[in-house]
Amino acid sequence: MSLKILGFVIAVVAGISMAVQGSINTRLGQVIGNYETILVVHIIGLITILILLFVFNAGEGDLSRITRTPWYSPFGGLLGVLITWGVISSIPKLGVAVATTFIVVGQTLTALVIDHFGFFGLNPVPMTWLKGLGLVLLAAGAGLLLS
Repeated sequence: MSLKILGFVIAVVAGISMAVQGSINTRLGQVIGNYETILVVHIIGLITILILLFVFNAGEGDLSRITRTPWYSPFGGLLGVLITWGVISSIPKLGVAVATTFIVVGQTLTALVIDHFGFFGLNPVPMTWLKGLGLVLLAAGAGLLLS
């Protein structure tokens, strides 16, 4: 299997996982509250990664090099809280399909900007009119889900 196909498969699995996770987290939030759900989700995630790293030695890097990363690098965890809150707050109002699709539209728009300018030290990937059209069609498709 080529690396590109493997990348597509991983992305699809991540998308499937997001829809399932959002649904599960939303249900948990309806029972215990949204902020409490965010806490539980992150504690379970912390326990899971600790087991993977320290019991199964699954890590492939060097955690001691964290000080060599840009200052903003560790703050992805803050975005994780915002993402979890956004998902569990939007699904009850919009449904899983609509909420997830609009999340993907937001992700894609942001990804195009990050790619184009090469933000966060990434290699620039120029914006093209076809990519812009793809975003417009994606947004239009998301709008159709509202009907």
